[in-house]
Amino acid sequence: MNQDVTEMISADNLSEEQVSAMKEWAGEGASLSDIQKRLKGQFGLNATYMDARFLVLDLGIEIRSEADEEASAEPDPEEGNSLPEDQVEIIDPGQAETPAGSVKFTTDEIARPGAMASGAVTFSDGVKAVWLIDEYGRPGLEPETPGYQPTEEDLGELEKHLRALLQG
Repeated sequence: MNQDVTEMISADNLSEEQVSAMKEWAGEGASLSDIQKRLKGQFGLNATYMDARFLVLDLGIEIRSEADEEASAEPDPEEGNSLPEDQVEIIDPGQAETPAGSVKFTTDEIARPGAMASGAVTFSDGVKAVWLIDEYGRPGLEPETPGYQPTEEDLGELEKHLRALLQG
């Protein structure tokens, strides 16, 4: 029984021209399948899909998938979420209580899962809550005290803060 055994193609077996061509193709947005076909068409290399995958990994070439392109088209949730330094107020977690009549805000450096932006708020009556803006731009509020309703004035302050945050 004589079977044709094909040898795996390794990065060490490629010429500089072949390596630079692969990098160029990937930069143009070629998929692994495209790279595999081009290796055969332009260089006569009978590379399997797995060969192409290993070559890309060994050479450190990044292949952009459609999911990556969609993600890069969406705005980065971290971009535009920072306020100018003069508008940022840092709350000391050990601070006893917020003075009456003022609302204090913090913004998380890393947004909570499922949120574009999130943070904490202490309302004028001292009740604390977590605020967030979900992936669809909808605001949410989770007070520490179940059923708590902030005053209209406090909600207005929160709304102003969130608008300023989103407008960057």
